[in-house]
Amino acid sequence: MTSTAPAQASEGRKAQPDHLGHVIFITAAAAMGGFLFGYDSSVINGAVEGIRGKYDIGSAALAQVIAIALIGCAIGAATAGRVADRIGRIRVMQISATLFTISAVGSALPFALWDLAFWRVLGGIAIGMASVIGPAYIAEVSPPAYRGRLGAFQQAAIVIGIAVSQLVNWGILNVADGDQRGKLMGIEAWQLMLGVMVVPAVLYGLLSFAIPESPRFLISVGKTDKAKKVLADVEGHTVDLDKRVAEIEHAMKSEQKSTFKDLLGGRFGFLPIVWVGIGLSVFQQFVGINVAFYYSSTLWQSVGVNPESSFFYSFTTSIINIVGTVIAMVLVDRIGRKPLALIGSVGMALSLALEAWAFASKTADGTLPTTQGTVALIAAHAFVLFFALSWGVVVWVFLGEMFPNRIRAAALGVAASAQWLANWAITASFPSLADWNLSGAYVIYAIFAVLSIPFVLKYVKETKGKALEEMG
Repeated sequence: MTSTAPAQASEGRKAQPDHLGHVIFITAAAAMGGFLFGYDSSVINGAVEGIRGKYDIGSAALAQVIAIALIGCAIGAATAGRVADRIGRIRVMQISATLFTISAVGSALPFALWDLAFWRVLGGIAIGMASVIGPAYIAEVSPPAYRGRLGAFQQAAIVIGIAVSQLVNWGILNVADGDQRGKLMGIEAWQLMLGVMVVPAVLYGLLSFAIPESPRFLISVGKTDKAKKVLADVEGHTVDLDKRVAEIEHAMKSEQKSTFKDLLGGRFGFLPIVWVGIGLSVFQQFVGINVAFYYSSTLWQSVGVNPESSFFYSFTTSIINIVGTVIAMVLVDRIGRKPLALIGSVGMALSLALEAWAFASKTADGTLPTTQGTVALIAAHAFVLFFALSWGVVVWVFLGEMFPNRIRAAALGVAASAQWLANWAITASFPSLADWNLSGAYVIYAIFAVLSIPFVLKYVKETKGKALEEMG
């Protein structure tokens, strides 16, 4: 078995599918989970002021309703892998699609604030499951020669989902004459914004019935013949299917399942490399990126921008997010992960500092002078661009590569959990921070962007061009 593995791996890398279009369809269908991840995460941006007005709640309570979905995200991400190993990747996609659908309907037709929060949690569980199962499934069905490019579908789908949600919100608001609580189809505009997600959610569920189960899962449950059929479809009929099955079986047997105990042993509890992963996750969130996706409409309205324009700026920001993500995908293997992270940190720090300066000029009537308003708008877009072309992509690349094989799965789980918790902390605290001092909130985010520079320089090692087996 051992002596034939390199030859088998080489054959797998050279293999190309007979019908690349079919493989792309499978990948795109799986990536619909990523689209819903992005859509559901940011669609709430359009409903914030509507929820505040409907239920007459303060900033602290509002923040909890917005942030509570992140608790569901953590639950979904923590359970998806184990559930997928028991019942299959496709079944997890179908569960996720069902939860997205129920969450969309429930959020559009809430009886009270408490059940809106409950539907948000359900949607969060779906997001968490989609964030795990999409990349795993795509990696398992992609031909080795195309795995990197097809794997990028998930991230692309997320940022497109964010953009589409903002475009839909803007369109609905314009139909409602700029009033988030304006009546449309018998419900308020903000409710319709949350309810529209039922369309991509149902589509995701239907597509899950049109794609095959992962060959890795099929082999794990003894359905070898079905696995061979899937492998032939996605890798080509010229591939030696018996060898490919043997290779997968060998890889599964040789894998070591890491546990939480394997991560302990450092002076401060965790091993140093685990703390570096946690640090990357925390810095990624503490620069305040999700304020741009969860609260940007409210933010612009708080400084005097009319609702229609504020929603349009949220949409243009999400387009910048797509552009930055594409730039990162092009550059991450060319100039390296660490230089890209440093470029992003410097750009974010400057952009956030400019936003803080601009918001400090907020007048008594709640508006910004023309110059400061222009600076704030440009700086906000620059911030998202620098984040997207660096930390938005690079952190996930680092987390997938930096840990030794023996602890990779467990360490990645801890780092991802830290990211959800940091996301929750920023999301839950922003409304209160903004009420206290909007400029001060951006000073805090700018400080974290500055602190990320020495952190990367001192503690983060470049992983470009290194085999996973070299990580130690």
